[in-house]
Amino acid sequence: MKEHRNHTALTALLRRVAALALAAALVLSLAGCQDLLTALQQAQQPAASTAQPVQPAEGGGFSIDFIDVGQALSVLVTCDGQSMLYDGGNVEDGSLVVSYLQNKGVTRLEYVFCSHAHEDHVGGLAAVMAKFPAGHAYAPVTTADTQCFQDFVSYTQQQGLTLEVPAVGAVWQLGSATVQLLGPVTQYDDTNDTSLVLRIDYGETSFLLTGDMEQDAEDDLVASGAPLDVDVLQVGHHGSETSTGYVFLNAVLPEVGVISVGEGNSYGHPHEAALSRLRDAGVDVWRTDLAGTVRILSDGVNYTVAADRDVAPEQQNPTLSDGSGQQASSQPAIQAYIGNVNSKKFHLPSCPNLPDPSNQTLFSSYEQAVEAGYTPCGNCLG
Repeated sequence: MKEHRNHTALTALLRRVAALALAAALVLSLAGCQDLLTALQQAQQPAASTAQPVQPAEGGGFSIDFIDVGQALSVLVTCDGQSMLYDGGNVEDGSLVVSYLQNKGVTRLEYVFCSHAHEDHVGGLAAVMAKFPAGHAYAPVTTADTQCFQDFVSYTQQQGLTLEVPAVGAVWQLGSATVQLLGPVTQYDDTNDTSLVLRIDYGETSFLLTGDMEQDAEDDLVASGAPLDVDVLQVGHHGSETSTGYVFLNAVLPEVGVISVGEGNSYGHPHEAALSRLRDAGVDVWRTDLAGTVRILSDGVNYTVAADRDVAPEQQNPTLSDGSGQQASSQPAIQAYIGNVNSKKFHLPSCPNLPDPSNQTLFSSYEQAVEAGYTPCGNCLG
């Protein structure tokens, strides 16, 4: 793999400052009279976590590999010689994932997580469970109509294991890394929103796996007070415009975002709307369709990002459609909408008819406001 950028404590601080500027701008757009210092102080205070930090083992090490499985997701996490797998790609990716794990020297998986029951996440897990002994297997549900999910359950049972549905707040140790389940915080009809959301901490470095979680579940997760501020974000739903909203990004403040996506996929992922939001937040984007497998190594203080192919940052998140990256986006840095909880109308932040701050609610997209039952303001959106 070709090594690219090492993220030091100074780099992390600089990127945090840039991300906090985004958070401050959004806060000020919602309530112009709110004190800037208060907004920044609040933005810098992470929510309390029930997980207890563990010091990295001396001589140990941590890696998180976003395996290039095309238009799917599979993430291998290894710490101090112990491994876990989050998703296994499509059914056809099963042999690829098995080979990748074997080449990495994996002989056992402490935990296997199926983020949710869609084939591009659970499909390859049957092959994995057929090859590697596991300590536990988790999913948001225990039954689904698809054959690929049933195969995953079958091979889990063949190991003498029961597929478990973990509770929010559950904590696991993987070597000296701590894994915590943050979501989903409620029940959803949309299978994407049922994705198991995992926070992983190794020393001072942190990672967030979100599966295909979309903006409704993102907003609920933020409202729950979950500890979301991390260094590296697995960008939800392969970079779809329906995920990675501003509200969520302001809570996560990632330095790096990894998008697992297939080259030339029929969905058009990653969508420009999501890429634009990541640019606005100053996130360093890595894409498996361009860079191949993305691997991050951590010593508990600093982390290094490496990939199969050397691809310039401006190509992975271009500001021009041709990928030249020579021009900043002409779109506003923030496009949020302000709802009036009394009138059920929503406005642009620049609207002169904004409600009092106590009656405001934030929407990260026009569609989200409409779906919530709000109607556009006739003055600023008419």
